[in-house]
Amino acid sequence: MLNRTFRGTVLAFVILSGVFMSDLPAARAESPAPTGRIAVMSAYEPEWVLLGKSIEDAREVQLGGLKVIEGRIAGKEVVAFLTGVSMVNAAMTTQKVVDHYKPRMLVFSGIAGGVDPALGIGDVVVPEQWGQYLESYLVREVDGAFVPPSRFKPQFPNYGMIFPRTVGVTLPDGTYERRFWFDVDPGLLAAMRTAVSSVALEKCTTDGRCLQRNPEIVVGGRGVSGQSFVDNADFREYTFDTFHARILDMESAAVAHVARTNGVPFIAIRSLSDLAGGGPGENEILTFLGLAATNSTRVLTAFLATLP
Repeated sequence: MLNRTFRGTVLAFVILSGVFMSDLPAARAESPAPTGRIAVMSAYEPEWVLLGKSIEDAREVQLGGLKVIEGRIAGKEVVAFLTGVSMVNAAMTTQKVVDHYKPRMLVFSGIAGGVDPALGIGDVVVPEQWGQYLESYLVREVDGAFVPPSRFKPQFPNYGMIFPRTVGVTLPDGTYERRFWFDVDPGLLAAMRTAVSSVALEKCTTDGRCLQRNPEIVVGGRGVSGQSFVDNADFREYTFDTFHARILDMESAAVAHVARTNGVPFIAIRSLSDLAGGGPGENEILTFLGLAATNSTRVLTAFLATLP
């Protein structure tokens, strides 16, 4: 059962969401889209509310049941949408927007769980590579050992019966490949390094709970995504040791996959709301969701402001 604090937080976000949406012009039906915009997305409703506050001249569009907001952020023409949580939702909604709007880039902004022990809650990470770490074989146990199929050559150590594997990708020219890591666009990553030099991050929540250290921005390294919400210290350690990942989430690698399939530049901005089970007590997401989402949105806005 949800505690009162979390219920109140969710209710506040729902109310804010209603206010934000009520200020928009009436939704218009799907029509020929303005192409060449920047597609900006979040996965979770509270993230979306904060993102929505930064959109100017917002116009709501119904795209086959998906609510899309056309407008401007930091002077750049954007199309913003809520992907929904987890891999399938993220891939499905992103592909729908790519098909209709032909965006010039895909930018994800949201929260994540921290995997790298050197990072803390509130930090913002912009990885240069993303992997689908729960794409795997669940293998049989033989005489007390987990044995993968003979045709399978493991690239990474297993976690019990879970053996990570590559995923198939079809490129725009029809070429088929298998890969684990999806690269962020190098030009966008370079622009991000410039953009974050003057960004100030929040240290305290709106109800006065403050972090013990000032949050930092890290550009580079790896992130991983999968269908499970992780709140387990041992699996967190395995993820860091195996993939050298700094963060994990439930959507970014799916969007990176869609981006590669369509030949669209991609980058993801993620702020740590929790430590994926690495904290001393109950998972921290209920406390630091708003702070993390605010920090991610600040980096997003600064990044868009630097783009031509």
